[in-house]
Amino acid sequence: MRGRSVSPVFVGREEELAALSESFDEARKGRVTALLLGGEAGVGKTRLVQRFAEQCQACGAHVVFGGCVELSTEGLAYAPFTAALRQLVREQGPAAVAGLLPDGAERDLARLLPEFGEPSGDGETDTGRARLFEQFLTLLERLAASRPTVLIIEDIHWADRSSRDLIAFLSRNLHAPQVLIVMTYRSDDLHRQHPLRPVLAELGRVSGVHRLDLPRLSRDEVAQQMAGILGEVPQYAKVQKVYERSEGIPLFVEAMLEGGEDCAFPESMQDLILNSVERLPEETQRLLRVAAAGGIRVSHKLLAAVSGLSDVELETALRPAIAGNVLQIADNRAYVFRHSLIREAVHDELLPGEHQRLHARFAEEISKDRGLVPPGRAAVELAHHWYGARNDTWALISAWEAAQKSFKAFAYTEAVPLLERVLMLWDRVPDAAQLIGADHTAVLERAAEAANAGGDVDKGAKFVKAALSELDETEEPARVAQLIVRGVGFKNSKRQMGVIEDLRHALRLVPGDSLDRAEVVTPLSRQLMLRGEIAEANELIAEGLRLVRELGDRCLEADLLMNLALGHSLNGETETTIALNEQALEIGVAQGSGRLITRAIGNNVDSLMDVGRHEDALRLAKHGWKLAKKYGRLRGSGLFIKNNWAEALEAMGRWDEAIEILEGALSHGPVLRHRYAMLRTRADIALARGEVQLVEGILSEVGVLKDRPEEFVQDIISNARLHIGWHLVRGEPAAALAVAERVLAHPRQSSKAMLSWRLLALLRVVCDAAESTEPGRAATVRGHAAEVAAELSVIGPVTEAYRLTYSGDFDAAAAAWERLGRPHNQSKALMRAATVAARGGDREGAATRLKVALPLAQALRATPLIEEIETLSRRVGGVQPVQEASGLLTPRELEVLRLVTQGRTNRDIASELFISAKTVSVHVSNILAKLGVTTRGEAAAAAHRLSLLSPN
Repeated sequence: MRGRSVSPVFVGREEELAALSESFDEARKGRVTALLLGGEAGVGKTRLVQRFAEQCQACGAHVVFGGCVELSTEGLAYAPFTAALRQLVREQGPAAVAGLLPDGAERDLARLLPEFGEPSGDGETDTGRARLFEQFLTLLERLAASRPTVLIIEDIHWADRSSRDLIAFLSRNLHAPQVLIVMTYRSDDLHRQHPLRPVLAELGRVSGVHRLDLPRLSRDEVAQQMAGILGEVPQYAKVQKVYERSEGIPLFVEAMLEGGEDCAFPESMQDLILNSVERLPEETQRLLRVAAAGGIRVSHKLLAAVSGLSDVELETALRPAIAGNVLQIADNRAYVFRHSLIREAVHDELLPGEHQRLHARFAEEISKDRGLVPPGRAAVELAHHWYGARNDTWALISAWEAAQKSFKAFAYTEAVPLLERVLMLWDRVPDAAQLIGADHTAVLERAAEAANAGGDVDKGAKFVKAALSELDETEEPARVAQLIVRGVGFKNSKRQMGVIEDLRHALRLVPGDSLDRAEVVTPLSRQLMLRGEIAEANELIAEGLRLVRELGDRCLEADLLMNLALGHSLNGETETTIALNEQALEIGVAQGSGRLITRAIGNNVDSLMDVGRHEDALRLAKHGWKLAKKYGRLRGSGLFIKNNWAEALEAMGRWDEAIEILEGALSHGPVLRHRYAMLRTRADIALARGEVQLVEGILSEVGVLKDRPEEFVQDIISNARLHIGWHLVRGEPAAALAVAERVLAHPRQSSKAMLSWRLLALLRVVCDAAESTEPGRAATVRGHAAEVAAELSVIGPVTEAYRLTYSGDFDAAAAAWERLGRPHNQSKALMRAATVAARGGDREGAATRLKVALPLAQALRATPLIEEIETLSRRVGGVQPVQEASGLLTPRELEVLRLVTQGRTNRDIASELFISAKTVSVHVSNILAKLGVTTRGEAAAAAHRLSLLSPN
């Protein structure tokens, strides 16, 4: 008796099921977000996640399924997420699902499912994709607010690029409790160049993402599986034979038992899998070959249309395959192969001519009735089948159409290979331009746009170069200018030189009063500002503003206003800067432009810092980050805002919080320019704490230690400042002096007020340190620095504090830094003032200043500064008094301590103070160390004993 081909008993997998259940429990507490389940083909991943899903549903969880299909690699974007959405709509209705999202957000989802109405008419292609990601994140969080939610995505080795990006995004950013994403993949399919490999590597570094490998069955487990299939205990010899030849892979065990009593083992795995197919009637086998050409899942209507059979004839022919568990019936009258390996084996048996004919039949029938495939899939299905049919004309037409559909769905990464297919087929189709309504250059321009929106800089640059080679700038100057501007964007992303030259050339191509000229003036003026050419940039901005106001382009007007604000910011005219950015913000709100809104906010966070309004800067940064998420600008203006947020925290001495913000921002995979800005902020903290190796690694990556050329003045000055600080902390004043000499020789140094005053304050330290060994060079640097200082403006309290530091009025500087709430700068100024007092014989005055400086440095764990203070204190002979405990605790640590004394957990404290549990843990560790205790109870007792906490 052969029994059934699939065991009704769930065999083995107790440890793996327990691991899944544990991850689910941790997800309910917000500690785990995703689990990656890897295993060989046929090892039982689907069976395991099905059993896990049943357990979750029994516990009241909402389980949502989404699977990837092999067609995804050819442009079927967001396939698993579309399937999950479809399930939610089927269960709750489109109105209920839309109700979980912000107002209007369902219009983004309409690009994937027509049930959500008309898609949004978003013209900002580079933001739409990011905003769609945010909608999925919000949807999962809202679903989980009512009950635990599990999203299961199978076969992510077939996931399209957009789905892979969305998976990575959700895994990084899903922090709400009660959500778990479970993803399966074939580990044996991941060759070295497989696109999933870097995603798995990235997710392996994300906190809250677990990984589980599913092993083969043991001999005893194979025996249990055989007993379940056969309905009786198998003989030992038979178990041994099946176990040895199947190697513990459940699918192969089933295939061998289906082969009959002798358990014959064919020459290849494919033959083994095909055993169950070859025993079916010939007509059934023919239909299975037809179905295999259609994919792992084919609707009844489509299969009937392609095969030419009536409903009854089709059902009769397929019944043996269903009875033999080769095919299974899915929702909406569709047929699904029991395992993708079976479908692959059947498809591989197709003869070349048969393969082309079947794909042509599928393409013909879908062309007649697009309702034969799920909504939104017709275009990519046609592109797939016409290409498989080797019909170059229709393959080109359908690939172009599918690419346009991909744009509408924000699936830019899927649009690129489709457009590449159009370009590949172009020479084979004589009238290609007439057929798609676009010339070859237009296809290249569209591909460059898709590459830009999808973040593929290298391909985008190649598309631009190819398009420019096809155009004559004397005949189509505006088109050439637009391409040059696009190419400049790619150059900037790759930190390549020649940007200004390219933009000047583009400007010469559009001499008249037109929006084409304004579109070149805008990026050129910004790039000139960043390089310190403020006068020329201002002239261009004036011209640009006149043009856009006459021609009525308010978005370009806002961009030009922010370029103008940048010049005022570099000159230290902060109030004017803030006012101009607010004007741009008002235009952005009126135009509904997320790009303008978030850029203006990011600029003003920086400006508020320049005038010492740190708390205002923090509040604006938090608001800006929320808006960046809303408008899909996370990896653009959002990360710029995040870095400014971290800079504010760094200035305020909240370094651990700043590090946490930076680490979170870096996990988003920012472009190089944003990444380097974040690393510089991180290096500032590392320098202050004496983390020399970390600083060296950052300086090496940024290119400082390799003398990589920089064009932006801010980058030049920031790199020089960090380079000097690195040499000083290593005890190399002569090397620091050499860096100072090089940066002072830079031709565009004198007009950058805030940046330059900060640098000049450091140069005084360098000269003081090098004076004993390099008096002549130090004197020359002092003289050059004085020339620069004479040309700098002093506007605002921050620049004034740096000026006081540079001029040597350290007591006044310390008072200024105290008013600004910058403890590290205050402690350094007090240390310098104490040094001056000690040299003048005022040992008591030096000790008094050091007594104030030390706790500030200790609270920050600023090791180099602590050592300087302690060394000088010993030299002046002052006995260091025992520091009051309250003086060692920062205001934030006192807040945490108060809640600790109330018995609150780290998670409770995090919720109360709007910070992460990780940050709370760091604060608690610091509190225990500073109070000299080892437990939270001892800390509470010390707080009461020392009267550290005032009554509520």
